[in-house]
Formats: sequence, C-alpha cells, structure tokens
Amino acid sequence: MVGAVDVFGGAGGGILFNVLYDLLKELISKSMIYGPLLKDILSALDSYGPLIKQIEASNEKLDYPKEEVDKIKAHMEEGIKIVKKCSKVRKWNIYKKYKYANKLLGWDRDLDRRLKVLQAQGVRDGKETLVSVKRIERTVTEIEMSSIILESGVEILATTSRHMEKALSGVEMRSGDVLEGMYRIEDRVETNSSVVEAGIKRIEDRLDIQNGAKGGAWCVVPELTQFTVGLDEPLKELKMKLLKDGVSMLVVTAPGGCGKTTLATKFCQDGQVKDKFKNNIFFVTVTNTPNLGLIVQELHNRKGSQVPTFQDEITAGKWLQTFLKEQGRNPLLLVLDDVWSGSESLLDKFQFEMQDYKMPDYKILVTSRSEFPRFGSSYHLQSLDYDNAMKLFYHSASLGDKSAHVPAYLSRQIVEGCKGYPLAITVAGGSLRGQSIEIWKQRLIEWSKGSSILDSETELLLRLQSSIVVSDKEMAIIRECFLDLGSFPEDQRIPVTALIDMWTELYEQLDEDTLCVAYLQRLTNRSLANLVVTRKDQTQGDGYYSEHFVTQHDLLRELAIYETRQQAPGDRERLIINIIGNNLPKWWMEDKYKSMKARLLSISTDGNFSSKWHHMELPEAEVLVLNFQTKNYALPKFVDTMHKLKVLVVTNDGFSPAELSNIALLGSKSHLNRIRLERVSIPSITKNPVQFVCLKKISLFMCTIGKAFSDGSIQFSCAFPNLEEISIDYCNDLVEMPADLCDLIHLRKLSVTNSHKLLALPEEIGKLENLELLRLRSCTDLEQLPGSSRNLKKLTFLDVSYCFSIKELPEYIGEMSSLKKLNMRECSRLQEVPVSILDLQHLEEVICDDETRNLWEPFLPLENTTLKNTRIVVEKENINLNWLHQLHF
Repeated sequence: MVGAVDVFGGAGGGILFNVLYDLLKELISKSMIYGPLLKDILSALDSYGPLIKQIEASNEKLDYPKEEVDKIKAHMEEGIKIVKKCSKVRKWNIYKKYKYANKLLGWDRDLDRRLKVLQAQGVRDGKETLVSVKRIERTVTEIEMSSIILESGVEILATTSRHMEKALSGVEMRSGDVLEGMYRIEDRVETNSSVVEAGIKRIEDRLDIQNGAKGGAWCVVPELTQFTVGLDEPLKELKMKLLKDGVSMLVVTAPGGCGKTTLATKFCQDGQVKDKFKNNIFFVTVTNTPNLGLIVQELHNRKGSQVPTFQDEITAGKWLQTFLKEQGRNPLLLVLDDVWSGSESLLDKFQFEMQDYKMPDYKILVTSRSEFPRFGSSYHLQSLDYDNAMKLFYHSASLGDKSAHVPAYLSRQIVEGCKGYPLAITVAGGSLRGQSIEIWKQRLIEWSKGSSILDSETELLLRLQSSIVVSDKEMAIIRECFLDLGSFPEDQRIPVTALIDMWTELYEQLDEDTLCVAYLQRLTNRSLANLVVTRKDQTQGDGYYSEHFVTQHDLLRELAIYETRQQAPGDRERLIINIIGNNLPKWWMEDKYKSMKARLLSISTDGNFSSKWHHMELPEAEVLVLNFQTKNYALPKFVDTMHKLKVLVVTNDGFSPAELSNIALLGSKSHLNRIRLERVSIPSITKNPVQFVCLKKISLFMCTIGKAFSDGSIQFSCAFPNLEEISIDYCNDLVEMPADLCDLIHLRKLSVTNSHKLLALPEEIGKLENLELLRLRSCTDLEQLPGSSRNLKKLTFLDVSYCFSIKELPEYIGEMSSLKKLNMRECSRLQEVPVSILDLQHLEEVICDDETRNLWEPFLPLENTTLKNTRIVVEKENINLNWLHQLHF
C-alpha cells in the first residue's frame, strides 16, 4: 500500500485519486457495511478530480502559490485515513459504523466547502468552477441519499414487516357465516315483528362493523384523523397525473417521514376519486418482504370471497388474475403502500395482468422511498414549505393562542432544524409541548453541536433521538417503553394486552394494567406512538384493553431499534433479531456470543424459516417475543437456558392458525407468569401435556381452541393449578367452555370476548369462588348465565354487553353480593331485570343503551330503593374505524 507521504510527494493529483480508488474498491469488496456510501464517494471523486487538476494547472500557469492545492491534498489525506479506519469496523458495531459514516459525510461536505472558498477568493477564474461545484453539490446529495440505503440495509430496518391483515377485529367469519348467524338469531326471537326487525338490524350493524374491521386489514383505505398541512397542491397534481388517460401506474417517492402514505390516503378519500372508483379502491401495505400470497388473500377477502393458502407464487398469480379480471370490469384503484427497493418483480405481476385484460381504468398508485424508472415517471413529494411547517409545529406543540411565552425565534429555529419533514416536526413539537423555555433552548444547543441538521435520513434519526432523552424518572420509563415497541414487526399493530404482559413483569412502576395504558398515552402525547382504541362504545377505565392497539411510524421504530443496538450483541438489554429465510446474524455464529445478557429477546422470522436455531444462552432473559409466519413453528431449544423467563408472547403473522411444538421446554420455567398466543392451534400444544405450575395468566387471541376445550385434552386444574386470569378473544370455534375450568380455585378474571359461537358457560361456574371479573362481551350466541353464577360472591364486575342472544339475567343475581359494576348494553333480547337486583347494595354503576335502560323503569327513581347510590349510564354508540390501518405521518 502506498503511504501518504508518497501519495503527496508528486505535484499531480492522479496518484492521489488512484490510491483512493484502490482503497475504496478494496473496502467495498471486503465489506457490505459502507458499500453504497463508498461507491458514491468513488463517483464523487470523478467530479472532484478534473476540478483539482484544473486548479493545479492554472496555478502553475499563473504562478500562484501551491498553498490552496496543498490544503485540498491534506484534506484528501484525511479522507484516506478515514477510509482505512472504516475497513476495521465490524458490522455489529453500530456505534462505530455511524461514527465513521458521519465522518465520511462530513469529510465530503468539508471538501465542498473548501472548493467554495476558492471560488469566493476569485482564484477559479476561467476554470469553470461554478459548473464543477454544482456537480459536487449534486454528488454530495447523492451520497447523502445513498446513506439512507446504507443505514437501512445494516440491521436498522431488520425486522420482518407484516401486513395489516389482522388489525384487531380478527372476526374470521365468511359472509355466509354472518348471514347464517343472523338467521339463527332471527329464529330465536320470540317477540313481535317490529322488535325482530330492530334486533336483527342491530345485529347486522354490529357484524358489519366487525367484518368491516377485518376488512380494514383486508385492503380498506385507512381513516385519516391526524392534522395535515401542505398536501392540497400535491393532491391536485397527483390526480392530474394518475387520472390522465394512458397512465396506468404512478410512484410517489420521498424519504421516510415526508407524508407519502398520508397523501395516498387523501387521494383515496378525495371526492372526485371516490366518484370514479366508488367501492373499488384497495389499499395494500407491502413492506420490505412482500408476500404475494397474503396480498392476494387480502384482496379476495375484502370482497367477501375465500381463497386457499397458496403453495407458490404461480398459484397466487392465477388468483390475482381472477381478482383483477372480475374487479377490472369497473374502474379499479389499487394502492401499493410502502414498496421497498428491489420489488420490481411484484409490480410486474400487477401491471402484467392489467395489460392482458386491457383495463384502461385500472390505476396503480405506489408509495416508496425509491423510484422505479421502468414503471414510468415518479411524483416527488417535497418537504413542507416554511408556512405549512410552522402550522404543523404549532399544532403539534399545542401552542395555539398560548404561544406568547415562547419567543418566535425559538419556534422558527426548531422548525428550520426539521427541514420540512412532517414526522420530525410532529415529534419535535410533541416533545416540547408544555416544556419550559430552557428546555427549548437546550434542544437547539444540542442540535447545534452537529455540523448540519437532518441532511440525511440517518441524521433524522439522530434528531428524533433528542425526543427520548432522559430528563427525569418518568421520562426514563417512557424511554424504556418506547424502546420495547421495537420488539414487534414493522407495519403491524401491537396489541396493548401484549405490552401490559411485558411491562407489568419488567417494570416495578407499571404493576397495574391502567398504569401501562397511561404510559402508552404519554408516548402518544409525545408523538412517539399512536394509541388506537377500536371499541365502539365510550366506556373507559373498565380494564378492557383487548381492543386497544399501538401503531408506530417506521422511522420511530427504526429509532427504537437503533437505540437498542448501541452495544455489542452480548451486552444489549434488548436483543432484537430479524431472520430472513434461514440467514442468522453473523455474530450469532461467533463463540464469544454464546451467552447473552439481554432481559428481552425478540425474534422475527418469515415464511421461509425452517426453525433451525443456533444455540445461545440467555440466563438473564425475562421476556421472549416470537413473531413468525410459518404453518409449523418450534420453540427454540435455547429457551431451556432462560431460567428467569417471566413472559412469553408468541404471534403467528400468517393467515391461519399454526402448529406449535417444543412447548415442553416451558415446563421447567419456575418464573413463567404470563403466556400470550396469537393464531396458534391449541390442540397442537396438548399432544404432550405440560404443567405450568407458576403461570398466572394465559391469553389466547384468534386461536383454534374448540376441539381442545371440548374433548378434554386439557386438564385445567392439573395444567394450570395457580392460574389467576384467562383471556380468550376472537376464538370463533369455541362452542362451550370445559367444566373442569371451574376447578381453577385461584381464578380471579375470566374474559371471553368476540367468540360468536359460544353457546353456554359450564353449570359449575359458581365454584369459582375467587372470581372478581366475568367478561362475556360480544358473545353473540350466548343465551344465558348458569344459575350457579349466583354463588360468585366476590364478583365485582359482570360484562354481558353485545350479547344479543341473552334473554335473561340470573334470577338470583342479587346474591352476587360484591357486584359493583354491570354492563348490559346492546342485550337486545333481554326482557326484564330480576327483582333480586335490588339486593345488590354495593352496585355503583349500570351501563345501558336506550333500550336496556327501559328495563329499569320499574325501579326508578333509584333514590327510593336500596340502589340509591347506583348510577345508570346510557352510552351512545361511537363507531370508531380509525384503527383500520396503521396511521402514518
């Protein structure tokens, strides 16, 4: 290797560039860490080289001193040193990777500055400086933009994305099932025809909401609830371009956080667009690992038709052809949101079909951080101008009319620092909301320490980082909660109940469900996440959080992951691993990382993973989060090393329930308190019965449990001797609850919700003498409560809301002597309230709708009864579909 002295020993610049080329090419061939950035610097040197040579030649002719050229050569020498240091950086060392990436960017910007100084000194006469500098500026921009690819490709964007196909509702009824259910209810109604019609209408409305909920995951246009500015003109331009005859596809491109998804959503909701395409608008979130089979399933399910699970893309392509042929008879709009670089083959499939069937009114709108030149022109969404940026900032910071105490120059400088990025403005405003002037100034001082602000997407992450700086004890917990959100796949709604399970075990300060939700609200207030409540009633504070979810912008999730990776893998408190195919992280194969210190381990795998794990030891792990997409999934054997494991969260992101094996590994876990399973076949885990001696809570969401519950394959009192809480949600094959469940003498909470085929509870339910909460919300076929329920002396809350088929409450409900709260809204077949209700001396609140309130007329006014302290709350229906899609800035 030629040394620096030799490089600069000659007068010419050719040797310098040759050495740089050699160094850069060598590093590019050996490491993928800086590949895109270094390649662009190579390209930049092509631009710099002629300019330096011109300066050198002109100086010789004009007899100018060599000082200015020597300074540039010294700067080049510094660049060589940085490149050499880059060659020694290991891939896992995120801190050094970003350190030297920023040094490379800073070096390049400094070279640009030096050239501009030469121009200002007038020494560039006749040397075409202006053209060269502009070329350099363009090259710098290319380098900065390429850094997006760099940082995106090196673990920051490492988690497998998931489609929004299951965004809450989970009601997996076919349309035929819905009709069958309504007919079954209609047959049971024993009142006059007007009541029958009213009851069926209410049921239809409820099931429409639920199927619409599922449809929300199935390609429904998201609701746009956030405050938006600066999109009116882009919307006009978008309509003009895409709706033009002969235009079949348009790509909206911009860096992350600029509002691409928001613009696409506004386009779908525009009156002119809706008039043209009517109900033939489909919104699909694609993400970085597109699965054509799942996309086609979503499209068909949106139209109410079922399709099989596809074995290959060829079969999926044929079903896509069928869908497009049928829907293309009328004007059709398909939005492919968040399409990643390298997804040309996916776009080909949709455009190929369009050409085959000659559908001139079939339009495809694509949003992406990348351009796809082969598919036509792109629409570049610009960042916000100053006026709109200020409007968004004032809204995010809630300044309004109270902005007088904040000097105008502070707001101006904060907004200027955000460079027009809506996400950065929103997060900065949220983090400064209600803060003192000193905090505002502190933020600016922190930003000013960098050579520039927000020049690239990586630096946007650094700006966002300042919003989670720990300033007090409360902020420390908020930061920890924020980082935990990175444990879940990108573009997937996060169940609040899963976070509650994690946080109540990880943090002493969050030992109650309501405290966890309160901190989620704080995260939302700081614009670090979105807390989305999908329940359509307005009841709050009743402890029902199965219809609460968290969504998060991609860049915020990247920030959380970036923060967790500031240490070597073996020292991280949160170990978040994304596996594509069977490609394990390289560090996992190194002997020095056999034993990890992580308290939280999250592993996400895609549909091609074969469950072949490499061994590691996790003696400190307390939480294990597993996200997968395969039909069969085996718990990793290294679970056996997790001696402190307290929480297990298993989520199948595939389309149907999966078989889960190796469950016996959990039998020896003496600290395992909570298990949450989503889309798992419960019969698969009963083949080898395991006793969970210490388990306190089990949650089953969209699981197949009917057979296991009915054939006695689970002996509850033996398998879960100390169980205190059971949550069953959207388990649509559940017809009856097993009788031996009533032998769980420690059970305090039993929640069975949205299980529409459940017909009855066990007659022995009165044996649950410690039961405090019984929630049967939206069990639409449930007709009555067992008579033995009168023996539930410790029950404080009974929720039978939306149980449309219930005809009567237990006659001796008055014997539930501890009952404080009763939710009976939308019990449309309920005929009367038992007289024994007057014996409930501790009853504080009854929640009704207008119809069920009328059943209380015989007892009014309550002030003249033993229920004088009881409030009857009549709630209006509040249909909320905002949750149908992940919200984006």
